[in-house]
Amino acid sequence: MPNLLKDKVIIVTGAGRGVGLCIAEYCAQQGAKVVVNDLARDESGKPTAEYVVQSIEAAGGTALPSTDNIAIPAEAEHLINIAIDNWGRIDGLVNNAGILRDKIFHKMSSEEWEQSIQVNLSGCFNTARAAAPFMKEQASGSMVHMTSTSGLVGNFGQANYAASKMGLVGLSKSIALDMQRFNVRSNCIAPFAMTPMVMAGIPRESEEDEARWKIIERMEPEKVAPMVCALLSDDASHITGQIFGARANEVYFFSQPRPIRTAHIGDEEGITAEAIIDRVFPMFKDDFYPLDRSMDVFTWDPV
Repeated sequence: MPNLLKDKVIIVTGAGRGVGLCIAEYCAQQGAKVVVNDLARDESGKPTAEYVVQSIEAAGGTALPSTDNIAIPAEAEHLINIAIDNWGRIDGLVNNAGILRDKIFHKMSSEEWEQSIQVNLSGCFNTARAAAPFMKEQASGSMVHMTSTSGLVGNFGQANYAASKMGLVGLSKSIALDMQRFNVRSNCIAPFAMTPMVMAGIPRESEEDEARWKIIERMEPEKVAPMVCALLSDDASHITGQIFGARANEVYFFSQPRPIRTAHIGDEEGITAEAIIDRVFPMFKDDFYPLDRSMDVFTWDPV
């Protein structure tokens, strides 16, 4: 059995299926002790996290289940304490849990907005905040948060999801800055994978939809796990505050917002709205970003 994460304690949220399940199993294969967190239950009421734990144990690994709701601070704290109470430490936190509540913006309800923010952003804050004191005390730890090109690039009908995932980028960078002195790292990954959540949110009504499905079907969720594992390992101890992407056999490194143009208005009147309209906007127009979607940027098939 590989030992890249030997004896490390890793928590993976949303690990009952899809990308999270693959991450949990891969980390266990690499020698980690894994807390498998997921709210879902099957028709009999059995938590899906227990099935994942059984699979890990059958392969010779070590794992414990959790059905804590990370959107509730007290339950997020309980999740972290499962690792502490049983294994005495927490070396890695993978904030993978997420939900989709897709709706075109002008029809989106406050409830659909709040549900997405609570799980995709606040839930990640809750788990990270609960884990931080233990990582600080042991002077080590790595957090990996799942963002999305829906926020990094853009997509239709996902204002709530995109906002929460871009908020997660800001959260990760803040964690990286605040926790650097304690040797605690924080990074983001934008995963591309065919998962039940993704499948449920994509229609198959047009030729464009079918073309998109053909691409998605080639993106196996198992291919995201190695990037997560690499960032959790000690070999990535120098990497923090970064944004990566994982799609099939490709790994991406994303830019972060920085100024690319500047304009100085030195008239006697100083800066005015009229001067900006007349001089600045024309100067900047060739550098304005188009209203791209993720599929407009990632135009090549998965490798």
